Amino acid sequence: MAGNVYSIRQLHEIREVFGSIRPRLEQVEGFLAREMDEALPMVGKVAGYVLGSGGKRIRPSLVLLISRILGYTGERDIRYGAVVELIHTATLIHDDIIDQSDLRRGKPTANRKWGNQATVLVGDWLYTRTMDLCLELGDVEVMRVLTSATLQMTEGEILADRVRGQLDVDEDVYMDITRRKTAELFAAACSIPALFQPSTLHLTDTLAGFGRNLGLCFQLIDDVLDYTSSRGELGKPVMADLREGRVTLPMILLLPGLGPAQRQQIAEVVRTGVFESISEEEVLQMVATSGVLDEVRARAAEFARRADELGGQLPGGRERQSLLRAAALLLDRRS
Repeated sequence: MAGNVYSIRQLHEIREVFGSIRPRLEQVEGFLAREMDEALPMVGKVAGYVLGSGGKRIRPSLVLLISRILGYTGERDIRYGAVVELIHTATLIHDDIIDQSDLRRGKPTANRKWGNQATVLVGDWLYTRTMDLCLELGDVEVMRVLTSATLQMTEGEILADRVRGQLDVDEDVYMDITRRKTAELFAAACSIPALFQPSTLHLTDTLAGFGRNLGLCFQLIDDVLDYTSSRGELGKPVMADLREGRVTLPMILLLPGLGPAQRQQIAEVVRTGVFESISEEEVLQMVATSGVLDEVRARAAEFARRADELGGQLPGGRERQSLLRAAALLLDRRS
Protein backbone atom coordinates (compact mmCIF):
# COMPACT_ATOMS: atom_id res chain seq x y z
CA MET A 1 0.00 0.00 0.00
CA ALA A 2 1.13 3.52 -0.69
CA GLY A 3 0.54 4.63 2.87
CA ASN A 4 -2.31 5.76 5.06
CA VAL A 5 -4.99 7.91 3.43
CA TYR A 6 -7.11 9.45 6.18
CA SER A 7 -8.98 12.68 6.75
CA ILE A 8 -7.59 15.27 9.17
CA ARG A 9 -10.16 14.12 11.72
CA GLN A 10 -9.08 10.49 11.35
CA LEU A 11 -5.39 11.40 11.64
CA HIS A 12 -6.16 13.20 14.90
CA GLU A 13 -8.02 10.14 16.18
CA ILE A 14 -5.18 7.80 15.19
CA ARG A 15 -2.72 9.93 17.16
CA GLU A 16 -5.03 9.75 20.16
CA VAL A 17 -5.58 5.98 19.87
CA PHE A 18 -1.91 5.13 19.70
CA GLY A 19 -0.43 8.18 21.41
CA SER A 20 0.04 6.45 24.77
CA ILE A 21 2.09 3.65 23.23
CA ARG A 22 4.17 5.68 20.78
CA PRO A 23 7.39 5.53 22.86
CA ARG A 24 7.02 1.75 23.18
CA LEU A 25 6.27 1.40 19.48
CA GLU A 26 9.58 3.18 18.84
CA GLN A 27 11.21 0.51 21.01
CA VAL A 28 9.58 -2.17 18.84
CA GLU A 29 11.11 -0.45 15.80
CA GLY A 30 14.48 -0.53 17.53
CA PHE A 31 14.06 -4.24 18.27
CA LEU A 32 13.24 -4.93 14.61
CA ALA A 33 16.22 -2.86 13.45
CA ARG A 34 18.58 -4.86 15.70
CA GLU A 35 17.19 -8.13 14.37
CA MET A 36 17.91 -7.00 10.83
CA ASP A 37 21.40 -5.76 11.74
CA GLU A 38 22.31 -9.06 13.39
CA ALA A 39 20.86 -11.32 10.67
CA LEU A 40 22.70 -12.54 7.60
CA PRO A 41 23.19 -9.62 5.21
CA MET A 42 20.76 -11.02 2.64
CA VAL A 43 18.10 -11.57 5.31
CA GLY A 44 18.56 -8.06 6.66
CA LYS A 45 18.40 -6.57 3.19
CA VAL A 46 15.24 -8.39 2.03
CA ALA A 47 13.30 -8.44 5.30
CA GLY A 48 14.39 -4.89 6.13
CA TYR A 49 13.10 -3.75 2.76
CA VAL A 50 9.63 -5.19 3.45
CA LEU A 51 9.58 -3.97 7.07
CA GLY A 52 10.49 -0.47 5.92
CA SER A 53 7.97 -0.22 3.09
CA GLY A 54 5.22 1.65 4.91
CA GLY A 55 3.33 -0.89 7.04
CA LYS A 56 0.92 0.50 9.61
CA ARG A 57 2.22 -1.66 12.51
CA ILE A 58 -1.36 -2.43 13.54
CA ARG A 59 -0.56 -5.81 15.09
CA PRO A 60 2.33 -4.68 17.33
CA SER A 61 0.28 -1.63 18.32
CA LEU A 62 -2.45 -3.97 19.53
CA VAL A 63 0.06 -5.96 21.60
CA LEU A 64 1.34 -2.77 23.21
CA LEU A 65 -2.03 -1.13 23.82
CA ILE A 66 -3.64 -4.24 25.30
CA SER A 67 -0.59 -4.76 27.55
CA ARG A 68 -1.22 -1.29 28.99
CA ILE A 69 -4.92 -2.02 29.45
CA LEU A 70 -4.02 -5.12 31.46
CA GLY A 71 -1.57 -3.20 33.63
CA TYR A 72 1.56 -4.92 32.35
CA THR A 73 4.77 -2.99 33.10
CA GLY A 74 7.54 -5.34 31.88
CA GLU A 75 9.36 -5.59 28.55
CA ARG A 76 7.83 -8.68 26.93
CA ASP A 77 5.31 -6.56 25.03
CA ILE A 78 8.21 -4.98 23.12
CA ARG A 79 9.58 -8.35 22.09
CA TYR A 80 6.24 -9.80 21.10
CA GLY A 81 5.13 -6.67 19.32
CA ALA A 82 8.20 -7.20 17.14
CA VAL A 83 7.52 -10.93 16.83
CA VAL A 84 3.99 -10.52 15.45
CA GLU A 85 5.30 -7.96 12.95
CA LEU A 86 8.01 -10.40 11.83
CA ILE A 87 5.37 -13.12 11.33
CA HIS A 88 3.22 -10.67 9.37
CA THR A 89 6.24 -9.72 7.26
CA ALA A 90 6.99 -13.38 6.50
CA THR A 91 3.37 -13.81 5.41
CA LEU A 92 3.57 -10.81 3.06
CA ILE A 93 6.77 -12.16 1.50
CA HIS A 94 5.29 -15.60 0.88
CA ASP A 95 1.94 -14.21 -0.34
CA ASP A 96 3.66 -12.03 -2.93
CA ILE A 97 5.58 -15.03 -4.25
CA ILE A 98 2.45 -17.19 -4.45
CA ASP A 99 0.44 -14.38 -6.09
CA GLN A 100 3.34 -13.41 -8.38
CA SER A 101 2.76 -9.83 -7.29
CA ASP A 102 4.93 -6.99 -8.59
CA LEU A 103 3.78 -4.18 -6.29
CA ARG A 104 3.07 -3.81 -2.59
CA ARG A 105 2.53 -0.47 -0.84
CA GLY A 106 3.52 1.30 -4.04
CA LYS A 107 6.94 -0.35 -4.27
CA PRO A 108 8.29 -3.38 -6.15
CA THR A 109 7.80 -6.56 -4.14
CA ALA A 110 10.79 -8.32 -2.61
CA ASN A 111 10.41 -11.26 -5.00
CA ARG A 112 10.49 -8.89 -7.95
CA LYS A 113 13.76 -7.36 -6.69
CA TRP A 114 15.56 -10.48 -5.46
CA GLY A 115 13.76 -13.42 -7.05
CA ASN A 116 11.55 -16.13 -5.59
CA GLN A 117 14.26 -18.43 -4.25
CA ALA A 118 15.97 -15.85 -2.05
CA THR A 119 12.76 -14.30 -0.79
CA VAL A 120 11.03 -17.57 0.13
CA LEU A 121 14.08 -18.53 2.20
CA VAL A 122 14.00 -15.16 3.95
CA GLY A 123 10.34 -15.72 4.76
CA ASP A 124 11.21 -19.15 6.20
CA TRP A 125 13.99 -17.57 8.28
CA LEU A 126 11.58 -15.02 9.72
CA TYR A 127 9.09 -17.68 10.80
CA THR A 128 11.84 -19.70 12.46
CA ARG A 129 13.39 -16.69 14.16
CA THR A 130 10.08 -15.74 15.77
CA MET A 131 9.91 -19.13 17.47
CA ASP A 132 13.51 -18.71 18.62
CA LEU A 133 12.62 -15.33 20.16
CA CYS A 134 9.90 -17.06 22.21
CA LEU A 135 12.25 -19.80 23.39
CA GLU A 136 14.89 -17.30 24.48
CA LEU A 137 12.51 -16.33 27.30
CA GLY A 138 11.10 -19.82 27.77
CA ASP A 139 7.64 -18.57 26.76
CA VAL A 140 6.25 -21.92 25.65
CA GLU A 141 2.60 -20.85 26.02
CA VAL A 142 3.16 -17.72 23.93
CA MET A 143 4.95 -19.85 21.35
CA ARG A 144 1.97 -22.23 21.30
CA VAL A 145 -0.38 -19.34 20.48
CA LEU A 146 1.90 -18.00 17.75
CA THR A 147 2.57 -21.45 16.29
CA SER A 148 -1.16 -22.14 16.15
CA ALA A 149 -1.77 -18.82 14.38
CA THR A 150 1.05 -19.48 11.91
CA LEU A 151 -0.28 -22.97 11.22
CA GLN A 152 -3.77 -21.58 10.60
CA MET A 153 -2.36 -18.93 8.26
CA THR A 154 -0.50 -21.59 6.27
CA GLU A 155 -3.61 -23.76 6.09
CA GLY A 156 -5.56 -20.71 4.93
CA GLU A 157 -3.10 -20.18 2.09
CA ILE A 158 -3.38 -23.85 1.12
CA LEU A 159 -7.17 -23.61 1.04
CA ALA A 160 -6.97 -20.34 -0.92
CA ASP A 161 -4.68 -21.95 -3.47
CA ARG A 162 -7.20 -24.76 -4.03
CA VAL A 163 -9.88 -22.28 -5.15
CA ARG A 164 -7.57 -19.86 -6.98
CA GLY A 165 -8.81 -19.27 -10.52
CA GLN A 166 -12.29 -20.59 -9.71
CA LEU A 167 -15.32 -18.32 -10.02
CA ASP A 168 -17.80 -20.19 -7.84
CA VAL A 169 -16.28 -19.99 -4.37
CA ASP A 170 -18.60 -20.86 -1.49
CA GLU A 171 -19.07 -17.96 0.93
CA ASP A 172 -18.43 -20.16 3.97
CA VAL A 173 -15.20 -21.40 2.42
CA TYR A 174 -14.10 -17.83 1.73
CA MET A 175 -14.83 -16.70 5.29
CA ASP A 176 -12.92 -19.69 6.67
CA ILE A 177 -9.93 -18.76 4.50
CA THR A 178 -10.21 -15.14 5.66
CA ARG A 179 -10.32 -16.16 9.32
CA ARG A 180 -7.25 -18.34 8.93
CA LYS A 181 -5.16 -16.04 6.74
CA THR A 182 -5.89 -12.72 8.46
CA ALA A 183 -7.94 -12.92 11.63
CA GLU A 184 -5.93 -15.55 13.54
CA LEU A 185 -2.80 -13.38 13.72
CA PHE A 186 -4.96 -10.51 15.02
CA ALA A 187 -6.35 -12.93 17.61
CA ALA A 188 -2.83 -13.97 18.64
CA ALA A 189 -1.58 -10.37 18.86
CA CYS A 190 -4.49 -9.41 21.10
CA SER A 191 -4.43 -12.47 23.37
CA ILE A 192 -0.67 -12.76 24.01
CA PRO A 193 -0.61 -9.90 26.56
CA ALA A 194 -3.00 -11.86 28.79
CA LEU A 195 -0.28 -14.51 29.13
CA PHE A 196 2.27 -12.08 30.57
CA GLN A 197 0.92 -12.29 34.13
CA PRO A 198 -1.23 -14.81 36.05
CA SER A 199 -3.83 -12.21 37.04
CA THR A 200 -4.96 -11.71 33.43
CA LEU A 201 -4.96 -15.30 32.13
CA HIS A 202 -8.76 -15.43 32.39
CA LEU A 203 -9.00 -12.76 29.65
CA THR A 204 -7.13 -14.82 27.04
CA ASP A 205 -10.22 -16.10 25.20
CA THR A 206 -12.00 -12.74 25.38
CA LEU A 207 -9.00 -11.00 23.83
CA ALA A 208 -8.61 -13.69 21.16
CA GLY A 209 -12.26 -13.19 20.20
CA PHE A 210 -11.79 -9.43 20.12
CA GLY A 211 -8.79 -9.76 17.81
CA ARG A 212 -10.44 -12.33 15.57
CA ASN A 213 -13.45 -10.09 14.97
CA LEU A 214 -11.19 -7.10 14.43
CA GLY A 215 -9.20 -9.08 11.85
CA LEU A 216 -12.33 -10.12 9.97
CA CYS A 217 -13.48 -6.50 9.91
CA PHE A 218 -10.05 -5.45 8.61
CA GLN A 219 -10.10 -7.98 5.76
CA LEU A 220 -13.64 -7.25 4.62
CA ILE A 221 -12.79 -3.57 4.35
CA ASP A 222 -9.72 -4.62 2.34
CA ASP A 223 -12.09 -6.47 0.01
CA VAL A 224 -14.13 -3.29 -0.47
CA LEU A 225 -11.03 -1.14 -1.03
CA ASP A 226 -9.92 -3.42 -3.87
CA TYR A 227 -12.94 -2.07 -5.80
CA THR A 228 -13.14 1.51 -4.52
CA SER A 229 -9.62 2.88 -4.03
CA SER A 230 -7.29 4.27 -6.66
CA ARG A 231 -3.99 2.61 -7.53
CA GLY A 232 -2.20 5.47 -5.78
CA GLU A 233 -4.09 4.86 -2.54
CA LEU A 234 -3.69 1.09 -2.58
CA GLY A 235 -0.11 0.98 -3.85
CA LYS A 236 -1.09 -1.87 -6.17
CA PRO A 237 -3.44 -2.33 -9.14
CA VAL A 238 -7.15 -1.92 -8.44
CA MET A 239 -8.94 -5.30 -8.52
CA ALA A 240 -5.64 -7.02 -7.77
CA ASP A 241 -7.61 -9.90 -6.25
CA LEU A 242 -9.41 -10.70 -9.52
CA ARG A 243 -6.17 -10.35 -11.49
CA GLU A 244 -4.55 -12.89 -9.18
CA GLY A 245 -7.43 -15.34 -9.50
CA ARG A 246 -8.93 -14.60 -6.07
CA VAL A 247 -12.67 -14.18 -5.72
CA THR A 248 -13.47 -12.16 -2.59
CA LEU A 249 -16.74 -11.43 -0.81
CA PRO A 250 -17.97 -8.53 -3.02
CA MET A 251 -17.71 -10.74 -6.11
CA ILE A 252 -19.20 -13.77 -4.31
CA LEU A 253 -22.25 -11.65 -3.42
CA LEU A 254 -22.45 -10.11 -6.92
CA LEU A 255 -22.40 -13.34 -8.95
CA PRO A 256 -25.95 -14.64 -8.22
CA GLY A 257 -27.41 -11.50 -9.82
CA LEU A 258 -25.42 -11.78 -13.08
CA GLY A 259 -26.48 -13.38 -16.32
CA PRO A 260 -24.58 -16.30 -17.94
CA ALA A 261 -22.65 -14.05 -20.33
CA GLN A 262 -21.43 -11.71 -17.59
CA ARG A 263 -20.46 -14.65 -15.37
CA GLN A 264 -18.46 -16.14 -18.22
CA GLN A 265 -16.65 -12.84 -18.83
CA ILE A 266 -15.65 -12.52 -15.19
CA ALA A 267 -14.68 -16.20 -15.08
CA GLU A 268 -12.20 -15.47 -17.88
CA VAL A 269 -10.65 -12.64 -15.86
CA VAL A 270 -10.33 -14.87 -12.80
CA ARG A 271 -8.82 -17.67 -14.88
CA THR A 272 -6.39 -15.58 -16.97
CA GLY A 273 -5.85 -12.39 -14.95
CA VAL A 274 -6.59 -10.36 -18.09
CA PHE A 275 -9.49 -7.97 -18.73
CA GLU A 276 -10.19 -8.85 -22.35
CA SER A 277 -13.81 -9.91 -22.84
CA ILE A 278 -14.89 -7.33 -20.24
CA SER A 279 -13.23 -4.06 -19.23
CA GLU A 280 -12.11 -3.00 -15.76
CA GLU A 281 -14.58 -0.12 -15.89
CA GLU A 282 -17.49 -2.47 -16.65
CA VAL A 283 -16.66 -4.70 -13.68
CA LEU A 284 -16.24 -1.72 -11.36
CA GLN A 285 -19.57 -0.31 -12.53
CA MET A 286 -21.31 -3.64 -11.94
CA VAL A 287 -19.96 -3.86 -8.42
CA ALA A 288 -20.61 -0.19 -7.60
CA THR A 289 -24.27 -0.25 -8.67
CA SER A 290 -25.20 -3.66 -7.24
CA GLY A 291 -25.25 -2.78 -3.54
CA VAL A 292 -22.80 -5.56 -2.63
CA LEU A 293 -20.21 -3.14 -1.28
CA ASP A 294 -22.74 -1.79 1.21
CA GLU A 295 -23.48 -5.38 2.23
CA VAL A 296 -19.79 -6.14 2.79
CA ARG A 297 -19.39 -2.92 4.79
CA ALA A 298 -22.40 -3.92 6.90
CA ARG A 299 -20.84 -7.29 7.64
CA ALA A 300 -17.55 -5.61 8.53
CA ALA A 301 -19.48 -3.30 10.85
CA GLU A 302 -21.04 -6.33 12.55
CA PHE A 303 -17.60 -7.82 13.21
CA ALA A 304 -16.52 -4.43 14.58
CA ARG A 305 -19.60 -4.43 16.84
CA ARG A 306 -18.73 -7.89 18.16
CA ALA A 307 -15.17 -6.76 18.83
CA ASP A 308 -16.51 -3.72 20.65
CA GLU A 309 -18.73 -5.93 22.80
CA LEU A 310 -15.81 -8.17 23.80
CA GLY A 311 -13.50 -5.21 24.33
CA GLY A 312 -16.03 -3.79 26.75
CA GLN A 313 -15.24 -6.68 29.10
CA LEU A 314 -11.64 -5.46 29.58
CA PRO A 315 -10.51 -3.26 32.48
CA GLY A 316 -11.84 0.28 31.99
CA GLY A 317 -9.85 3.43 31.36
CA ARG A 318 -8.49 5.66 28.63
CA GLU A 319 -6.53 2.86 26.96
CA ARG A 320 -9.63 0.68 26.66
CA GLN A 321 -11.50 3.52 24.99
CA SER A 322 -8.59 3.91 22.58
CA LEU A 323 -8.72 0.21 21.77
CA LEU A 324 -12.45 0.30 21.08
CA ARG A 325 -12.04 3.28 18.76
CA ALA A 326 -9.48 1.32 16.74
CA ALA A 327 -12.26 -0.84 15.27
CA ALA A 328 -14.15 2.25 14.11
CA LEU A 329 -10.98 3.56 12.45
CA LEU A 330 -10.56 0.28 10.57
CA LEU A 331 -14.06 0.69 9.18
CA ASP A 332 -13.27 4.24 7.98
CA ARG A 333 -9.88 3.60 6.42
CA ARG A 334 -9.23 4.11 2.73
CA SER A 335 -5.94 2.21 2.41
